[in-house]
Amino acid sequence: MICPLANFEEVFQSESGAVYQCSRKNCYWLDFMGTTTAFSVRDFFQFKKRVDAIDLEMMLSNSARSFDFEIIMPFRTEHIFILNVEDIVRLRDLLAGAKFMIELNSEIRSCLKRSLSLTF
Repeated sequence: MICPLANFEEVFQSESGAVYQCSRKNCYWLDFMGTTTAFSVRDFFQFKKRVDAIDLEMMLSNSARSFDFEIIMPFRTEHIFILNVEDIVRLRDLLAGAKFMIELNSEIRSCLKRSLSLTF
């Protein structure tokens, strides 16, 4: 459940979902496959690493049913992701876009701080 007092800013959105930043609780919210999951900043990036580490080639090349899906239980959340190859690709794209926007925003703020400190 999302806190009604939270202040959300959209970080990145795609056809598959969206990532929001909550400035009140200093966390990220992932909206994917019809569910919303909250992550601390550290856990969000750990989750991204975990999704990126999934071996899609193995999933596609192995005909055993156990390789049809990947189950991910993110740390400190109550949500379980059961993902097929297509879901993983969509989630990777969403998380990569969000990470890029987070890093871009950080770099812009850093440049602005440097330029302001040079003018004073």
